[in-house]
Amino acid sequence: MPETTTLTPVAPPAEPPPAGPAAPSRMALLRRHPLLWPALALLALLVLNTVANPGFLSLRMQDGHLYGNLVDIARNGAPVMLVALGMTLVIATRGIDLSVGAVAAIAGAVACVYIAGAPDEGGAATAIVACSLALAACVALGLWNGFLVSVLGIQPIIATLVLMTAGRGLAMLVTDGQITTVNNDTFAGLGVGFVATLPIAVLVALGVFGLTALLVRRTALGMLIEAVGINPEASRLAGVRSRTIIWTVYVFAALCAGLAGLMIAGNTSAADANNAGLWIELDAILAVVIGGTSLAGGRFSLAGTLLGALFIQTLATTIPNLGIPAQTNYLFKAVVVILVCLLQSPRVRHALRVRRRPAPGSPPGSTPGPTTGTTTGPTDAKAGAA
Repeated sequence: MPETTTLTPVAPPAEPPPAGPAAPSRMALLRRHPLLWPALALLALLVLNTVANPGFLSLRMQDGHLYGNLVDIARNGAPVMLVALGMTLVIATRGIDLSVGAVAAIAGAVACVYIAGAPDEGGAATAIVACSLALAACVALGLWNGFLVSVLGIQPIIATLVLMTAGRGLAMLVTDGQITTVNNDTFAGLGVGFVATLPIAVLVALGVFGLTALLVRRTALGMLIEAVGINPEASRLAGVRSRTIIWTVYVFAALCAGLAGLMIAGNTSAADANNAGLWIELDAILAVVIGGTSLAGGRFSLAGTLLGALFIQTLATTIPNLGIPAQTNYLFKAVVVILVCLLQSPRVRHALRVRRRPAPGSPPGSTPGPTTGTTTGPTDAKAGAA
């Protein structure tokens, strides 16, 4: 009996799945990093200063203390760093705090008036009590701002404008309109003291930065702040205590401003209610925006804020270093504000994205060129005739 052969149909080989979009290169990821542009801007200023003054980056050790232009920038920029850290969390909740300069003046006034009237003016305990009273007053001022914004529903710019204008008057009342000078080495150490070769002001600013980063990135606090900033109503319906979060960030901003005010007063061993912390709120807002935090609220970057504050202080140092009158400092800051606003403009950012986007069908990395004409094929010609 002949054998029969059964043919089994063989399925054709499966087509490979369509290739997905290529993973972005390291250079593309670097360009998208939020800290890239603040770091490059700061680096550009440092290079400019080094070209103008070859010894700009030099450091020296004297009497166990570290001195140099970089140390001066960090020490003089410490108050702006502190105020900007508090401002970052406020802006992340879609708020703004214009009263931080006045709060800094009040903190310095309270501390100096207490020290000047204490029996032991030069004692360390006197300085500690004075700083504690000043920070307690700042907590009360932060609670006031939080009450106006979260409970009464007043717009943050209006609510904090009240304390911005009245705060200087309160500081003048505390000091009786006079510049109050003190003689206390412990208090002066906040502004000009050194610990382990580094300025105390820098160590305090870095300590507050580290503690804040730990709280907002290792706990749920940072996520809650971003949720309130992205959509306050949705976060409230999701069970987030929006009022408590808003109250917290305004109190924290006032505490940071109070610490900055104590540094400013300690630097001169005096309280000047008119000039202490003047316009520091604008420097802080500019540092926050340079650091990549959007004024629309939501995601924020503490490290970017730190770089932004260093950029602001380096800019203030660069102007006289280049032989430009120091009075033009605000003009250069205005130019920076315009550039930052342009970069944050949705229309400008969309135009930049369109310019960088490759043309359809072009290989990755190619740039679209201008189209000089069109070619009509047979199919297109028939379609046109129809």
